[in-house]
Amino acid sequence: MLQPARPTTGRITCPTMTILALDLGTSSVRGLVLDEAARLLPGALARRRVNLAVGEDGAGTLDAQGYLACLGQCLDELAADGHLDGVELVAACAQWHSVVALDADGTPVGPVLTWLDTRPTPVSGHPGPADPEEFHQRTGTWWHRCYWSVRLPWLRARVGDHAIRFAGLAEYALSVLLDPVPMSVSQASGTGLLDLGTMEWDPEACALAETGPGELPELAPVGWHGRLRAEYARRWPPLAGARWTAPIGDGAASNVGSGCVDPGRAAITVGTSAAVRVVRAVVPGEPLPRLAPSLWRYRVDQRHIVTGTAYSAGGNLFAWANRELRLPDRAELNAALARVPVVGGGPAANVCFGGDRPPGLALAGSGAVNGLGFGTTAVEILAGLMRGLSELVAVDLAVLESELDSRPVEVVLGGGAMVASEWWRRAFAVALAPRPVWHQRNPEIGAIGAALVALGRIGDAAGVADLDRTGELTAPS
Repeated sequence: MLQPARPTTGRITCPTMTILALDLGTSSVRGLVLDEAARLLPGALARRRVNLAVGEDGAGTLDAQGYLACLGQCLDELAADGHLDGVELVAACAQWHSVVALDADGTPVGPVLTWLDTRPTPVSGHPGPADPEEFHQRTGTWWHRCYWSVRLPWLRARVGDHAIRFAGLAEYALSVLLDPVPMSVSQASGTGLLDLGTMEWDPEACALAETGPGELPELAPVGWHGRLRAEYARRWPPLAGARWTAPIGDGAASNVGSGCVDPGRAAITVGTSAAVRVVRAVVPGEPLPRLAPSLWRYRVDQRHIVTGTAYSAGGNLFAWANRELRLPDRAELNAALARVPVVGGGPAANVCFGGDRPPGLALAGSGAVNGLGFGTTAVEILAGLMRGLSELVAVDLAVLESELDSRPVEVVLGGGAMVASEWWRRAFAVALAPRPVWHQRNPEIGAIGAALVALGRIGDAAGVADLDRTGELTAPS
């Protein structure tokens, strides 16, 4: 559970109103304090890495209570330095697709399944949706191991009768701190159980999941706000009166934080994983646009949808290469990468190290690096991995453009991996040419996006984004 608070040290002067933005990610938990313009206050960022357990069998899990402890430590650090003073609103973004089984007391039964877990399989002999195409149009998803329609029966078979209900990781963690936290339509859309049109749990998807409404989180009404429980209000007094909003999906938040909130601008985000997405406004109650067979669709909120495709590869490619290939330190690595051509640099690579995201079915361990020779260096292998993802995203962006009937779109690169690697940004610019390619200089796009959604300022996102043009010229070999 949560650890005791750190003693308060020095205090700082805060603006009249500030916003606490939480990013509940796969590899870390981060807390940021922003001003009313969604700009990070100096020094007001706390981060804790979390232990993602990855197994050869395709497991990708997190410890729910350990994760909650990391969140508490971030809040303790911000409180100790006085950054929480003046916070009136708390916003959060969180990983889509995670699920944890809970007992009658709300205690986790087993670990959290993350998006990276490829072990769940459909119930043997079950035919799946009656009309797969209509199911895809209605829920924006497929009967796939990434979604709760497959995950819940698989998970229930392993935890038995101890599971009383299910929740996403964000809903579990915040329900400990607050009164029970409902699930936003954004987070619910990532389960694959939501009818995107009615914004209610879909009966057929729930039947596939072998679950009923009582076992699923309540759906958050428009304008829902929560408050800290008394014990945690005593621990973090500045947050006692703050309004907490229901978390939204990290991909939706990243688009908003990148300033990509209309069909003419696509966001390519590379954090632990990667995705290419487009947000568009929709009128509640009106039919949603037709969805291409290979794309998913989720909700940002009641008035915006996000369409795209995602990959299990991203910054985790660099983490693997850094661990296994013993790459040089950052300055030396950047200098070595600068000598690798962006066009055709490095060996060819299949980046499905963690398997496919939906609708693909490749299992974890499907990655490959081809064309190695005795002269191939570790840095060239890294370059091949980065280029491989760039070229894969470019192919899928063309599909997304055809679905939108809008080409070419502008592209904004975002996420920590894009901020960290100029070579990777240039590789994307080459793969995506002739489209204009920008990058968001601020790596905290998810937290900023969540804050803008909570403030009702999605329309201001393009003006808030801190963009710079990405160079398209090939580095000298």
